[in-house]
Amino acid sequence: MKPVFPSILSTFTDITAAFTSRYGGISKVPYASANLAFHVGDNPEDVIQNHDLLADNLGYNRNRLIHMRQIHSDTIFLVDDNLTFDTPPECDALITNISDTPLMVMSADCTGILIYDPIQKAIGAVHAGRAGALNSILPKTIEAMSQSFGTHKEDLRIVLGPSIGGCCYEVNKQIAVECDINGYSSALRRVDEKVFLDVNTILLEQLKRLEIKNVEVIEHCTSCRCDEYFSYRAEAQRTGRLAGVIILR
Repeated sequence: MKPVFPSILSTFTDITAAFTSRYGGISKVPYASANLAFHVGDNPEDVIQNHDLLADNLGYNRNRLIHMRQIHSDTIFLVDDNLTFDTPPECDALITNISDTPLMVMSADCTGILIYDPIQKAIGAVHAGRAGALNSILPKTIEAMSQSFGTHKEDLRIVLGPSIGGCCYEVNKQIAVECDINGYSSALRRVDEKVFLDVNTILLEQLKRLEIKNVEVIEHCTSCRCDEYFSYRAEAQRTGRLAGVIILR
């Protein structure tokens, strides 16, 4: 595995946080090679071995990893000790303050987000595609951390992982109107009759409205760089999933 380690989180010794690329696993084409998702048609035994390789790389117990059955919702799940690797909840955000319980978000163009509260010692992992961003999944997760752990938003460190950029993400006029209505016109780019959307612009605007300043964006477009990352759009919807992982030690 060849993870990308966010610099904004690298100075903290009580967490490990990383995003994976498509390299370093054993899955075969079109999932080559480090696919971490079970639902895309890959051999489940290969997916489990990829998870084991990542767990060894980052130093955690794979059975304690909590991932999600992601549904492009605004549903947030508070992780407790009853969950295991084999019982992923149906949601698009995970939060916890339990040590040695890795949280994982998977993506292949959507934005995977990692959140850390260094004061209250709590973490979150969020899946934000267009639908999730427009449904305010990120602000709602921050509010859930406030309610559950006493998190103060100004203490948060937040990383937006590799995702499709406004250079490549073409959307229809209905979506463009929805963005305009919600005050996110700046996320749109119009070229002749085409409209392109930058989801990260929506997420960053939401964080700006919350006055959250400690934010890092890994500015790698998954579509432009589908040789490094999985891209649902660039690879005709048949591909693997990369992951963001965060662990409270």
